[in-house]
Amino acid sequence: MSAPALAPPGEGAPAAADSPDLREAYEQCRRITRANARNFYFGLRLTPEPKRSSLYAIYSWMRQADDLVDDGRGGEAALADFRERTSRVFRGAWRPHRDPNHAQEVHDHHSMWFAFADTVSRFRLRETEFREMIEGQLADLHGAKYRTLDDLINYCRHVASTVGLVCIAVWGFDGSERARRLAEWRGIAFQLTNILRDYADDYDSGRVYLPADDFARLGVTPSELRHWSSPEPCIEFMRFQIKRAAEYYDRSAPLDALVHEDGRAALAAMTRIYRRLLDLIAVAPRRAATGTARIRVATSRKIMIGLTAAWAKRRNGS
Repeated sequence: MSAPALAPPGEGAPAAADSPDLREAYEQCRRITRANARNFYFGLRLTPEPKRSSLYAIYSWMRQADDLVDDGRGGEAALADFRERTSRVFRGAWRPHRDPNHAQEVHDHHSMWFAFADTVSRFRLRETEFREMIEGQLADLHGAKYRTLDDLINYCRHVASTVGLVCIAVWGFDGSERARRLAEWRGIAFQLTNILRDYADDYDSGRVYLPADDFARLGVTPSELRHWSSPEPCIEFMRFQIKRAAEYYDRSAPLDALVHEDGRAALAAMTRIYRRLLDLIAVAPRRAATGTARIRVATSRKIMIGLTAAWAKRRNGS
């Protein structure tokens, strides 16, 4: 399927005035995004409606997929059911349902699917990216190991590049394969940053995403990095990983100009927040690797980044 054409600003209304249930579904997705994705939420708020609410629905879908793995709720069977529900949405076969015995839980569950189905239809999204996201979740569930850089990048493409491709499909872009490739690279940059920030938590959960080949070549083990027991090799290892992530930010820089004006401010803000997060990791690599204190971008800095992106959009006449 070819890449979607530019969507006109303001196409459709996610708050569908004739459907109170749909309005509530999108509002539930907004609350989920605000509670769980603070970095993305600050950026997505800069997207005009109806695209903003649709991105909240997509994030809520991703959040539920993550939770099925992280919370151990049903394992592979639950993900298989989730994949089938997703496929029904793309086939136009999903229908809302309620369970009176579990009203609130099913209401929240139903709300996400209601908004997600509307978003898929509204923006003619492809099922491919969502199937690949689920494959990435299955890799986590099965405890996949990452021996080479190619292994790691393939994982990043499944769980993060796909997100970039879906975002530009909602925002609108120039339809080129170049833009799609740049969106893939931007997603990899974000995911590599997340992996470095969350190294200690992931290690303690039995997951090491950084390539075994890198550990061997730089003379440090995952345990030594987690406990910072060999400072010099650990510093060298972290610098190497930070440099790699920074290169993906640099390689994907032309993407912003290829995205519809509706998405430029949000994309710029999210990129600046994540790039700032990588800069903070570079300043305190031991803190990131050992998890002594979670590295995060201050709310005041996020607000300033958002205001700067919004001002740039207004100044450029977007």
